[in-house]
Amino acid sequence: MRDEYDFSKARRKPHAAALKKQITIRLDEEAINYFKSVSDEVGIPYQSLINLYLRDCAEQRRKLDLSWK
Repeated sequence: MRDEYDFSKARRKPHAAALKKQITIRLDEEAINYFKSVSDEVGIPYQSLINLYLRDCAEQRRKLDLSWK
C-alpha cells in the first residue's frame, strides 16, 4: 500500500447526484414508528422502507381518496 495517493485526476460518479435527493419532510410519529418497527423486522433502514413504499405508490399511480364527507 502506498503512503500517498494522487486523486488530482479523480472524478465523481456523473450519475450519483441523480440517484437520490435529500429533502426535509414532516411525518407524524405514528408513521415513523410504524416504519421503524417494520425496519427492525426486515433489517432494512426505515428511511429506505419509506422510499420503497413511496416509489411503489408512484409506479402504481396510486392516489388517495381525499373526498371530505
